[in-house]
Amino acid sequence: MNSSYLNSKSTTWTTLRVEDPAATSGMCPLCIEECPFICEIALSAFRGREALYPAPFLFGLSTAGAVKDYGLDWSHFNFHCEVRGVEGIEPDPDKALFPNVDVETSVGGIRLRIPVITGALGSTAVAAKYWRGVAIGAALSGILVTIGENVCGMDPDAVISNGKIVESPALRSRVESYREFWDGIYGGIAVQTNVEDERLGVGIYALTKLEVDVIEIKWGQGAKAIGGEVRVADLDRALMLKRRGYLVIPDPEDPEIQAAFKAGFFKSFERHSRVGMASREEFLEGIDRLREHGAKHISLKTGAYRPTATAYTLKLASEAKIDYITFDGCEGGTGMSPVSMMDEMGVPTVYLEAQVLRCAEILRSRGRYVPDIVMAGGFINETQILKAIAMSNFGEGQYVKAVVIGRAILTAAMKAEYFARLASKGSVPKNFSYIYGEDPYKFFIAFSELQPKLGDRIGSVPWGALGVYGYMERIRVGLQQLLAGMRKFKLSLASRRDLFALTERAAKATGLPLPEESEAEAMESILLDG
Repeated sequence: MNSSYLNSKSTTWTTLRVEDPAATSGMCPLCIEECPFICEIALSAFRGREALYPAPFLFGLSTAGAVKDYGLDWSHFNFHCEVRGVEGIEPDPDKALFPNVDVETSVGGIRLRIPVITGALGSTAVAAKYWRGVAIGAALSGILVTIGENVCGMDPDAVISNGKIVESPALRSRVESYREFWDGIYGGIAVQTNVEDERLGVGIYALTKLEVDVIEIKWGQGAKAIGGEVRVADLDRALMLKRRGYLVIPDPEDPEIQAAFKAGFFKSFERHSRVGMASREEFLEGIDRLREHGAKHISLKTGAYRPTATAYTLKLASEAKIDYITFDGCEGGTGMSPVSMMDEMGVPTVYLEAQVLRCAEILRSRGRYVPDIVMAGGFINETQILKAIAMSNFGEGQYVKAVVIGRAILTAAMKAEYFARLASKGSVPKNFSYIYGEDPYKFFIAFSELQPKLGDRIGSVPWGALGVYGYMERIRVGLQQLLAGMRKFKLSLASRRDLFALTERAAKATGLPLPEESEAEAMESILLDG
């Protein structure tokens, strides 16, 4: 595996002078004194700990992901297509048309028009900036949206009494943004809580004051295993966060640090959350407490931890009978996850799902409850989504009911807002305007689709929401086409029989057959029958 990325990463804005780096270190084979390029080593020499994170000067304007090739991803599998018969619809060519494929699903009792849940967008600046677009786009698409960790703790206008949250305008506005265009049928809104949120009583506040139905307990994510991290470019805000109990680095209360910040030696503080400790007793008691306060659905979000941690997590989730659990393969996130951690720590998504499915099969074979499973970690399109769902069906129904799309949904919102701004200035790139025009009312195809449904309300829909809606519509139709090619007209019918592995590694990791092995006996039976 090429290790050149060790010393040159787009996530940290670093590059090399040469095109043939050393295979092991990633350094230029001939490192010279008079080199104007900034590699990882040079950046570290200048900025120290800042070099651990995605480009700090782009915090709030970007998302970040891993650059490492893990040797196995969803492209290592293909779908089988069919020509004989049809399932899930009447075998009539005039009815078995791909727009008639049903791609709805249910996750933990929550109906979704498309098998997608948004990534948990919490207290990061980019999440706050594009929340309204993501939330409204998700509501219009009929998918579940998740408010991430630390929103209340980061809210400067939050009212905290005796260590508990009494009111948070930031959290309230996020909930209301989604509900503004929610049909009350498909999707819903979940509030995620980490250690800091649990101490503040955010879950109880969301249930009792905001009438939220879904609480998601967070044990980690695929991008990092050490708690939520953000940058804070305001001294007063950094002081507020330290007073509220967060770990803030460097110490904003230190006079020398304050002087260095004001002098411009560094431009932002780091705010870190505590690491959660997974205790059976505390977890079960916490679940009971949430249910006592009216939680209709409870989920658990966990990261790409070691296999035994995955087994432990599923065992507790089964015992608590939570509604769904999200396993997040290592990939990326919206905050300032350490770059080395995104690249080098955790189980990649395909491997992680294989481990999760093994655990689920063991639990089911012993008659134990298995919550609905949601997979996360690098999903961006319908092929990956359908492979993850189909791979989980061993013949008795799908374990994986949906996937989380995080960074890509934010990209849809960001790109939409950016191009709308360019259009307002008459600065749309020529290569784009030549094909799609310069008028956002026309180059957003979703506008013409939604206007008849929303009427005058369309004016309240942000461009970012149109971008998210358009993205989700592409996925919905893409799923319909793939399933129609399988001759399966309901998403729930997709199974492992519809997949085969393209490499020996993929076959070994998942138990799916290689092309030369797939249906070999059935082929012979058909040819020799009669």
